[in-house]
Amino acid sequence: MLAIAILLYFVANLGIGLWASRRISSTEDFLLAGRNLPLVLAASATFATWFGSETIMGAPIEFVQHGLMGVIEDPFGASLCLLLIGLFFARRFYQMNIITFCDFFRIRYGRRSELLSAVLIIPSYFSWIAAQLLAMGFVLQVIMGWSLISCIVGSSIVVIIYTIWGGMWSVSITDFLQTIMIIVGLIIVSVVLYKKVGGFQPLLDAAPAGFFRFHPDFTLKGSVEYFAAWITIGLGSIPQQDVFQRVMSAKSANVAVKSTLLSSVMYFTVALLPLFIGLCGYHLYPDAGKSGQLIIPNMILKHMSLPLQIIFFGALVSAILSTTSSAIMAPAAVLGENIFKFFNPTLTDQQLLRIIRIGIVVITAICIVLAITGESIFDLVSESSAFSLVSLFVPLASGIYWKATNEVGSILSMILGLVTWVFCSYINTEYPPLIYGLLASLGGMFLGIIWARLSPRES
Repeated sequence: MLAIAILLYFVANLGIGLWASRRISSTEDFLLAGRNLPLVLAASATFATWFGSETIMGAPIEFVQHGLMGVIEDPFGASLCLLLIGLFFARRFYQMNIITFCDFFRIRYGRRSELLSAVLIIPSYFSWIAAQLLAMGFVLQVIMGWSLISCIVGSSIVVIIYTIWGGMWSVSITDFLQTIMIIVGLIIVSVVLYKKVGGFQPLLDAAPAGFFRFHPDFTLKGSVEYFAAWITIGLGSIPQQDVFQRVMSAKSANVAVKSTLLSSVMYFTVALLPLFIGLCGYHLYPDAGKSGQLIIPNMILKHMSLPLQIIFFGALVSAILSTTSSAIMAPAAVLGENIFKFFNPTLTDQQLLRIIRIGIVVITAICIVLAITGESIFDLVSESSAFSLVSLFVPLASGIYWKATNEVGSILSMILGLVTWVFCSYINTEYPPLIYGLLASLGGMFLGIIWARLSPRES
């Protein structure tokens, strides 16, 4: 019965995608829903995009094993990211009236910077998409009993079809419905477990010393690692096309700002529920901790009633589907708008739309391979955010708020930040590699500014 309910849910998503396809007549319709999303749809789309596998499956096991210090990146850093976007970036992005994140680099810095940012932002999504596909594979394997590869490929096909059909309209409408499923499902499961455990006190009494500690060790290394945990997603996910698309899809600049701030509050509050569910499960059923990333799904499947199973797995599938569809559309948009169109500016709108749809299929195929070889959902998401932090955050933020920045600085910032991060990851530095990468990225921007001041001016 549970398997049938999940299959029907997949069919319903395909139906919504087919219905939404009737509203697609241009690339702007496909990517930005005609810039016409009201507050509720815009906020739910942003929330559902972020509320993915790492929130329900990755973060709870990190919380159970390492306490609050283990989940600084997500949900705390992720909520911070949405807050910062709403306060400092959403209005400025919206007023530029552009289609992709990399269009900003073209307008602010130049064509070479646009191309490099596009080349960098596309692979930054691979780990994140792979994390969602891997999670969906795990979930369907638990429910259906199929092989992991079959579950990953099958769910990927469903996501590809309804994303290609309806674009942002399809994603926004399904995200709204999926947001309802997520919130209702997690609240019901949390209430049931709260009663089973007997309140918060038994959990507090059973927790080891320091489990709920929210500050680092007062050492240089501890402080740096704590800072790195906050900024991995907190700053690293700001320069991302999927967030940019939701900002640009709103019906006005005010709606763009309000929807992002609202989604930040929604994410912070709702994302605490999986942590509570995971802790309750480990307290009630200690053997559940051996399930790793599947601690919550296995607990629900073994110890909860069928109606509760349908509610929970409906919410879980909703969270993963919404994040996956948004994630695969973002790099495909950049591939068409900022790479193919860069080399062939005469592309018609319909040709561009066709390239973006083909890109969705190709990118998903690459990520299926990564998902099959991946292991940790939480680590895959962190890797994706670190990639964009060390290469794209500095030229984006400084390009908006620092007039002295230039194209040379932006290019050096992207290259030096990424190369330093990769090298430090390879040699396994004492401090987090992304710190070195971020400093190198900032240094590259300073070098560009110095170069501009020292170079002779044209008369």
